[in-house]
Amino acid sequence: MLVATSEYLTGRKIVETFGLVIGSTTRAQLITEEVVSNIRKFIGGEVVEYTDGLAVAREEAVQRMIKEAEELKANAIVEMRFSITSITPAVVEIVAYGTAVNVKESD
Repeated sequence: MLVATSEYLTGRKIVETFGLVIGSTTRAQLITEEVVSNIRKFIGGEVVEYTDGLAVAREEAVQRMIKEAEELKANAIVEMRFSITSITPAVVEIVAYGTAVNVKESD
């Protein structure tokens, strides 16, 4: 599955558009991550626990979006974006969304 943040895929032509596809996941912060991150907030530096957790959540949201596109028989997703929303101070929702399309090699 080709996934692009752009409207076009170089060397390919969109021949069919299926519409919006979405993948989402919700993540709660673990208590141990909270304790470690609070310590890092005071001493400085990257909060690796959050960085790693969000990377995993983004990948899960993308895979769910791809699955939805595959169910539509699409072979690409264009205009892909992320949205991250805090539901509570310790819970976030990560959404990956884009337009499912079929593409073919340009003539």
